[in-house]
Amino acid sequence: MIQVNGLSHDFVLGKKNQRTTLSVLKDISLQVDKGEIVTVVGKSGSGKSTLLNLISGFIRPTKGDIWIDGNHVSDFSEAAFADLRLNKMGFIFQNFQLLPAMTAFQNVELPLTLSGMSAKNRRQLAGEMMEKVGLKAYQEHYPSELSGGQQQRVSIARAMVLNPPLIMADEPTGSLDSDTEAELLALIRQLNKEIGITFMIITHDEEVARIGDRTIIIKDGSLVEAGASV
Repeated sequence: MIQVNGLSHDFVLGKKNQRTTLSVLKDISLQVDKGEIVTVVGKSGSGKSTLLNLISGFIRPTKGDIWIDGNHVSDFSEAAFADLRLNKMGFIFQNFQLLPAMTAFQNVELPLTLSGMSAKNRRQLAGEMMEKVGLKAYQEHYPSELSGGQQQRVSIARAMVLNPPLIMADEPTGSLDSDTEAELLALIRQLNKEIGITFMIITHDEEVARIGDRTIIIKDGSLVEAGASV
């Protein structure tokens, strides 16, 4: 599902005549197979979130090659990457990133609207996904009316509603208490087993890391360990 070869990324800091280069990732090569849950761990500033942003096309690598689901994406245009993200990838964020003026149902429905799906099919698919994450009774609630765990379930439903083969998650339980975290991790594992979606999860939380089939460790921008399948 993901193949990364020789990936490096530098951030250029400062003004034109006083620029310095900060090397964030250094020659990373890794593979994530279809249907895996792979967790990427490392301390704050290790480069793990930069890795996610590079694979997702939000930033471009200084050098190296990236393949997603067989597509060589390193030289994709912004429009091509936006289309890939819509159709092939779902995203789960620590702070949920739900639109506050939309109901839970409308937040889940949004990717379907962007894809051009008919209203009838949108309502059916969004409703099915709300039921799958256990929030059928909360469809008309706004994010401010939901608990943190419920908001993250809405986020998961939104990420999955177009049935993408890959979901990228950045600290998905970082804003949750331990009991709610356990519930969300169980849901991710359940959805992975039932539907076969590949998950790549960025985390510094040991409990989150344990749900992975493999754990990739990054330290100071370098790959320390790629782990082994369970």
